[in-house]
Amino acid sequence: MYIETVPNCNSPPCTLLRESYRQGGKVKKRTIANLSKWPSELVENFRALLRGGQLLNIWMLITSVLC
Repeated sequence: MYIETVPNCNSPPCTLLRESYRQGGKVKKRTIANLSKWPSELVENFRALLRGGQLLNIWMLITSVLC
């Protein structure tokens, strides 16, 4: 899984949580979630978590956003 920022023509870029897989020898992308409405801090911390960062930081940020 990875986070990808996709440009839109007349709109702000879309931030997506994606998964890549192979089908018939070709690489495909599957969108798991749209993260466009998430704050940029939360997206960056989630990206770091996917790369092997600490889980504590993301949970602290999520609870601060939700409260």
